[in-house]
Amino acid sequence: MASGPGFRPSVRAARERLAEGREKLRAQHDGGSPSFQVCARWTDVLDTVVIDLYESALADLGLDAAGRVVLVPHGGYGRRDGALYSDVDLMVVHALGAEQQVAPLAQRLVQDIFDVGLDLGLSVRTVRQACQLARRDAEVFSSLAESRFLCGSVSLYRRFMDQFLRQSRSAGRAMIVAIDEARCEERAKFGDTVYLLAPNVKRSHGALRDIQLLRWVGFARYGQTDPESLYRAGELSTHDFRALRRASEFLLKVRNELHFHAGKRNDVLDRDEQIRMAEKFGFAGDDGVLPVERFMQEYFRHTSEVRDVTAHFVATAKQRPWRQQFANVFLSHRMDHDFWVGPTTVGATRRSLDKVRGSVSQVLRLMDLANRYGRSIDHRTWQAIRETMAAQEMTLPLGAAAERFLSLMSQPGPLGELLRQLHNLGVLEKLVPAMAHARCLIQFNDYHKFTVDEHCIRAVEAATKFIQDEGPLGHAYRSIGNKRVLHLALLIHDLGKGFVEDHSEVGLRIAQETAARLRLPNSEAETLCFLVHKHLVMSHLGLRRNVSDEALVVNFAVEVGSPEVLQMLYVLTCADFAAVGPGVLNRWKLELLTELYHAAMRHLAGDASGGLMHDKAEERRERLAARVAKREDAEWYLEQVALLPASYLTSNSPSETEAILKRLHELSSDEAISWSNYRPETGAVEFSIGTNESITPGIFHRLCGALASHGLQILSAEIHTLAHGLVLDQFSVNDPDNTGKPPADRLEEVHRSLVAALCNETPTPPSFRRTWQGEHPFPPPKVPTRIRFDNNTSQQFTIIDVFTHDRAGLLYSITRALFELGLSISVAKIATHLDQVVDVFYVTDEGGNKVSEHAQHAIRERLLAEIDQGASHASSRS
Repeated sequence: MASGPGFRPSVRAARERLAEGREKLRAQHDGGSPSFQVCARWTDVLDTVVIDLYESALADLGLDAAGRVVLVPHGGYGRRDGALYSDVDLMVVHALGAEQQVAPLAQRLVQDIFDVGLDLGLSVRTVRQACQLARRDAEVFSSLAESRFLCGSVSLYRRFMDQFLRQSRSAGRAMIVAIDEARCEERAKFGDTVYLLAPNVKRSHGALRDIQLLRWVGFARYGQTDPESLYRAGELSTHDFRALRRASEFLLKVRNELHFHAGKRNDVLDRDEQIRMAEKFGFAGDDGVLPVERFMQEYFRHTSEVRDVTAHFVATAKQRPWRQQFANVFLSHRMDHDFWVGPTTVGATRRSLDKVRGSVSQVLRLMDLANRYGRSIDHRTWQAIRETMAAQEMTLPLGAAAERFLSLMSQPGPLGELLRQLHNLGVLEKLVPAMAHARCLIQFNDYHKFTVDEHCIRAVEAATKFIQDEGPLGHAYRSIGNKRVLHLALLIHDLGKGFVEDHSEVGLRIAQETAARLRLPNSEAETLCFLVHKHLVMSHLGLRRNVSDEALVVNFAVEVGSPEVLQMLYVLTCADFAAVGPGVLNRWKLELLTELYHAAMRHLAGDASGGLMHDKAEERRERLAARVAKREDAEWYLEQVALLPASYLTSNSPSETEAILKRLHELSSDEAISWSNYRPETGAVEFSIGTNESITPGIFHRLCGALASHGLQILSAEIHTLAHGLVLDQFSVNDPDNTGKPPADRLEEVHRSLVAALCNETPTPPSFRRTWQGEHPFPPPKVPTRIRFDNNTSQQFTIIDVFTHDRAGLLYSITRALFELGLSISVAKIATHLDQVVDVFYVTDEGGNKVSEHAQHAIRERLLAEIDQGASHASSRS
C-alpha cells in the first residue's frame, strides 16, 4: 500500500499497519485459523489504528477531551466480527456543551480514516440524542445494541449504555416487531429464501444478518446480545446455541475468503466463487455429486439452521402469554382431551404437553389436526416439541406413526409448511429415509432454483394450491379421491438425484421402500411407484413430441392405464414445473400438458371425461369452417381448416385464423409473408411465416438463421404443413434488446429478414452477435451434448432429441446440418431452459422413410461436430 506524500505521519503509519495486518491475517486465514479469531484480530488492528488517529488528532488540535468524549464502535465493528473490507461504524458520544470541541475532532477523524483507506460511518451524538434516535429507528437501535467502549470517558460510556439499556427494556415488544420487520424488508431485497443460486452471505435469508437479528432481539428482550450469554441464561437451547456457533464460524470463513480474494468488500457467493471455494476448502465429490454441490449443501445446511433457530427465537420473544392463554381458554374447543383448536392455532393441553412432545406419533397426530382445520401450531406447543426433538436421538416405531403420517398426507390445507416443519425437526427422514441424502442438496445448474428437498416440498405446496385453479388443472386435482398417494409421490419424486444412476430408476427403488415402510396397500404402492418412476414421461411427451400423433397418445394412455393415475400424473407434472421457480410453469407449457392430458383421457374414459382443450379446438374448427364455407374458393379453405393444428386454433380466434388463411391463399409459389404477435403474459414475440414448400430448400433452417442473426433467442418453434404444399411455421422468441413489446421498426426489420431468407436465391448467410462475457477462470459446468434417436414413438417419423448448452445460432446450425444430410423436418419442438436447450425434430430421409440405424451414426457424428465447432467459435468470440 502506497504511503502517499501528502498524508500526515499518523495516517502513513496507519496505512502501513493496516497493510501489514491484512497480510498476516490472510496467512492465518489460509492456514486454517478459526474465523472468529481472524475477525477479532482484525478488529484489534482497527482499534489500534483508530485510537492512534484519535490521539494524534487531539494533540494536533490542542484539545482536552477528558471526561467529555468517548469513542463507541457499533455494528459489526462493535461486535468484533467484521470482515477485512467491511465498513467501520463509529459513534462519537460527547457531553452537553462540548459541541465546539467535538466538531473539529470529528472532521479530522473522518478525513484521516478515509485517507487510511477505510469506509467510515461516523456519527456525533449526545447520550440523549443517541437514545432518542434509537427509540425512533429500529436500524439505529440494532446497530447501537452492538456498542462497546473503545477510548475516552468511561463514565460517559456507562451513562450512555445504562440509559440505552433501560430504554430498550421499556420499548419491549414494539421494538422487537420493528426490528423483525426491518429485517424482513432486507430479506425481500436480497433473497427471501435460503436456497439462492448466488446468495449474499451477509444479507440473504439464513445468512449472517439473521444471526445478528437474534442478537438484536436478544438485547431488546433480555438485555443480552451474545448467544453464549443467552444460552447461559436459558433463553437458547443447547442445540440452538451449538447450531449458531457452527454456522457463524462457517459463514464468517466464507465471507472472509470472499473479501480476501476480491481485495475489497464482496458478500455475494456467485457460481465462480462456489467452485473456487469448494476446491480451496477441500470439498470432495463423488460420481453422483460435484464438489461444489457438497460445498453448497454444507452452506445451505448452516443457513437453514440459522433460519429456523432465529425464527423460533424471535417468535418466542414476541409472545404475549396472557393473550394466548385467553384465546386458548375462551375461544377454543377440545379434541380428544389432548388438543385444543382455536381461531387461528391448534395446540396441546397443559396436561398432555409432555405426552405430545415425547412421541413422534402424537406430533403427527397434532399436525394432522392442524392440516384438517387449516390452522398453524401454537408456539408454546411447538417450542416444547422442537426442544425435545432436538435434544434426543429419535427412533421411530412405525405402525401408529405411519398411519398418522398418511392421514396428514391425505389432505391439502397447509400441508407443505407442515412437511417443512417435520423436515426441520428431523422427523421426515425417519419416515422417508431418502430425505436425509437430499437435505440441502443442490443441482448445480441455472434451471433449478432450490435444493432437492426444498423442491420436493414446494412441489407438494404447488399441488395443494391447484385446488383454487378454475381450469382443467384445478378440476383434475379436486377430482383425485386418494390425494395421499399423489402428495407422497410429489414428496419423493426427485429424491433419487445425487447418484450415478438415472434418478428416476433410483426413485423407483425409493418409492418401493417407502411404500413398504408406510405399509401402503398394494394398489396404492403400485401407483406410487409408477408416478415416481414415470414422473418425467408426461413433460417429455407434451413438450418434446407431437401430441397430435394418435399412436403416441394411445401408447401413453395404455402405459398410464387408468383415468385417476392420469389425473395424478398430470397434476404431478405441473406441480413439478411450478416448484422449479416462479414462471417456470408458464401458459405455453400448461397448454401443451393439458392438451396431452385430454387427448389421453379420451382413450381412457371416453369423450364424457372432458377434453376441454380438444373441445375448444374442435369448436373453433367448426366455427371457422362455417365462416370460410361462404367464400368463393370454399373447398380450398375447408381443406386447410381440416389440417390446422389444435394449438393454432386455440391460440387464435376464428376471425384471426380466417384472415391468415386469406393471406396464405393469395400467395404465389415464390412468395412468403411474415407477421408477429406480442404475448404480454410470457414476454415473448410469436413470429409466423407462411409460404409454399416449393419456394426454396431448407425453409426451416433459413428462418432460424434469420431470427438468430438479429440476436433473438428462439424459445420454441413449430412447423405446420397444410394442404396444397402450404407451410406455416411459428417461432416464439425473446428479444433481449427490449423489455416489453419491441418497437414497430424492430419487428418490421425482422419480418423483412425472414421473407428475404426464403425469397432471395442467394440469401446473405446469417451473422450472429458477438457478446463479451468476461473471463471465467471457473466457468460453470455445461450440460454434455446428448443426441438420441427414437424410431418407436411415431409410426411415420424418426424423432431426434438434441440436448446441449445454448448459444447464439445453435438452432440454425443444427437445422442446416439436418438439411445438408438430406433429412426432411416435418415437426420441430424447441424448448430453451435458461442455459440448456432440448431440440426435438420429427424427420424422414430422402425417400420419406424413417432413418435407419446405419444412417443414425453418421447423423450423430455430424451434429456433434457442428455443435462443438459452434461452441468453440462462440468461446473465441466472447
